[in-house]
Amino acid sequence: MKPAFRFLTVLATVTLLSGAFAQTTLKLGHIRDTAHPTHLGAVQFAELVEEKTEGRVTVDVFPDSQLGGIQDMFVQIQTGDLEMVYGGINTLAFIDGGEPFEITAIPFLYRDYEHMRAALLSDWFEPIFADVEEQTGIKVINVAGDTAPRGLSANKPIYGPADFERLKIRTAASEVVLRSMQTLGALPQQIAFADLYVALRTNVVDAQENGAITVVNASLWEVQPYYMKTDYIRDIETFYVNPDTWNGLSEADQQAILDASEEAGALVTELTRAQLDEAYATLEANVTVIREPELDLAEIREALEGTFLDWDGDKWPEGTLEFIRGL
Repeated sequence: MKPAFRFLTVLATVTLLSGAFAQTTLKLGHIRDTAHPTHLGAVQFAELVEEKTEGRVTVDVFPDSQLGGIQDMFVQIQTGDLEMVYGGINTLAFIDGGEPFEITAIPFLYRDYEHMRAALLSDWFEPIFADVEEQTGIKVINVAGDTAPRGLSANKPIYGPADFERLKIRTAASEVVLRSMQTLGALPQQIAFADLYVALRTNVVDAQENGAITVVNASLWEVQPYYMKTDYIRDIETFYVNPDTWNGLSEADQQAILDASEEAGALVTELTRAQLDEAYATLEANVTVIREPELDLAEIREALEGTFLDWDGDKWPEGTLEFIRGL
């Protein structure tokens, strides 16, 4: 064999082998601590992706806001500096172009995780997701993983709408939550979560709205003697990806990632429900937990009825509220 031909043969072989072992590494960020179900699900997702793609795709997980808050990470996806985020679907409404997903935070709209997920994975939402992807430059590949529904802790018992009157309550920075509390007559306040414990202890605010797991993990029960199990807002952990990154993957690897996200979401759901049971046991032992029928959720729902009708056909396609309620 002539030297030149031998060189070309070796070069072609090396090229083929390097192509066969080409590897894509995806960075995935989230805001939860390393004991949280979301992180454990993200770790399993990374393991499954590597297994299902036979090492062609690997995922590096960055927990606990190491890459910034959720909005910071969305910007990084938009600029191509971050490939993936695993976080709630409610948060997509926090960025320009994501306003249709305000509907995922409407109080009492979703019966449970299964109902919410069925709505989001329905044909009705396909064009909504497509339009938001075009507007934001962020692609949703799956909604999978239950989260603790939001409840209410306070320094006094709350049984119905009248008890919200003049209640100073720390809320999420969400237009939905702010409007809901104002409709009920409360006085919503914006306080950094890191400062919330002290604000509750010193009566800067009278109440706050987070789920039972957060109330326990942040020790808020030490400064709030009542917890109301309203479960009024639900969320679903969501796999977000940079569209160019996604389109650069083979169909086989895309399917492997989808399959991995489904299995990881199932684990998050299982772990969340186990943690919720533990959280309620802790609350029952330390504070007064108020549930239905003592807690008049029907009356609270009635007081909020019609609060968001003006957004139907404005923030999201007309008829979406009716579709979800009828599902």
